[in-house]
Amino acid sequence: MRRVLAFYKFIQVDELEALRDELLQTGTKLGLKGTILIAHEGVNGTVVGAASALNELTKLLQQRFGEIPFKWSDLAQDNRGFFRFKVKIKPEIVSFGVDDLDLQQTGEHVDAQRWNELLADPDVLVIDTRNEYEIDIGTFPSARSPQTTNFREFPDWVNDQLDPQEQKQVAMFCTGGIRCEKASAFMRQAGFEKVYQLNGGILKYLEDVDEQDNRWQGECFVFDQRVSVDNALNQGQYDQCYACRHPLSKEDLVSDVYERGVQCPHCVGQIDQARLDNFRQRQKQVELAAARGESHIGETQK
Repeated sequence: MRRVLAFYKFIQVDELEALRDELLQTGTKLGLKGTILIAHEGVNGTVVGAASALNELTKLLQQRFGEIPFKWSDLAQDNRGFFRFKVKIKPEIVSFGVDDLDLQQTGEHVDAQRWNELLADPDVLVIDTRNEYEIDIGTFPSARSPQTTNFREFPDWVNDQLDPQEQKQVAMFCTGGIRCEKASAFMRQAGFEKVYQLNGGILKYLEDVDEQDNRWQGECFVFDQRVSVDNALNQGQYDQCYACRHPLSKEDLVSDVYERGVQCPHCVGQIDQARLDNFRQRQKQVELAAARGESHIGETQK
């Protein structure tokens, strides 16, 4: 059975080109698919492969970076997760756009039990640091959305909408924990008194929490071909729009304006004609490849 492995670690990384080549060679040899991002600030990846192959990768990563909190989930038999394996050098492993963050001064990491206590505390402001299209399909009750389309918009939202003198306790969460590392460091730097973050994010919470204690509502968006996972970390019910990347419900898929690979109810009327024509041509190639029993390399839908 193929599995999904997600991980990140903020740590000083040097000789990025050599590391990229080593990871690319190893992942290719092991038959992995997915993406690993490396930067001077650390490493971040989501990869798919056989359990034995992924275990080999974890050994290499731990040899290079020490202990890493890995998050595991299963992949449906008919889902490849990714089409290729890539290792990319980036300025940041999660794009935030704020210089001089002290990532040693993040929020207090809390487990699932403590998180549930924070959700029940009326004096705690709970913030979903993810983007609006992710929040649309699932979140924690009473969580406040920053209504962002890109994580780089989060600092401006905090500066415009929140006040450290009014919000004394803030609890935040994201998919796997990585965005909260930067968001919580930013908020502490901005003067917020008490900042908590869900350790390992939603994925770790769903892995650890007992069913009767699970406060998650809906599904969790993930950045692979599963599109979403349910409370049991099984592949969810959503597809995804190729044009705008928004997750698509069963109702969206039968909408009069939905055109597979081209547009959906969330982006109709927002795409110029030239891009629509390109999307239609690409979708035609996807369908021709499928008719031949092949996979189009650019296909993203399940």
